[in-house]
Amino acid sequence: MSWKEAVETVLERDPAARSYAEALMFSPGLHAIIIYKVSHKQYEKGHFRLARAMNYWGRFLTGADIHPGATIGKGFFIDHAVGVVIGETTIIGENVSLFQGVTLGGVSTSKGKRHPTIGNNVTIGASAVVLGDITIGDNVKIGAGSVVIKDVPPNSTVVGVPGKVVKRDGAIVRTDLRHDELPDPVRDTLMDLTNHIAQLDRRIEMLEERLKKEK
Repeated sequence: MSWKEAVETVLERDPAARSYAEALMFSPGLHAIIIYKVSHKQYEKGHFRLARAMNYWGRFLTGADIHPGATIGKGFFIDHAVGVVIGETTIIGENVSLFQGVTLGGVSTSKGKRHPTIGNNVTIGASAVVLGDITIGDNVKIGAGSVVIKDVPPNSTVVGVPGKVVKRDGAIVRTDLRHDELPDPVRDTLMDLTNHIAQLDRRIEMLEERLKKEK
């Protein structure tokens, strides 16, 4: 992905960016991605210390910590950037959007693959945490504040701590940034219990009326 394509991605997904110049100058997420791209090239050449130095500088400038060893596809977008952490062995597909505070981290001290693999067209909400060598399928939406520690199938919506799949209908989920419009499994469970109790109350009333008539 070229720098021009990166700016166009910001203009497409960030309503606060009013022009090409504004997106280029005042988007910390874009700056974090540009610095990552430069450091990643140095990392691939084996210039690890230089790559890490760029990574360190980029974290100071943007608030995002993207390890130069991570693999990131086209159409990547970070909104705000502050607090975003992406580990060394993370693999990110195309057209992925992250919001502030997202962590793509590891749970192992081994030198091998220890960070997540993120599919295409994935949206991860603010402060969500995805941990370990797990796979997040294509077209997945992860709700803000969720903690995901297991594989997520494609075309799913995940919320909660630990993260649970609450929607999977086989339809393609658009990367529309509306990660606030997500199901609430706790609310739904309480509503089901309330409805069930109301039905039981009605049945008890009917039984009591029948017993009165029989007497």
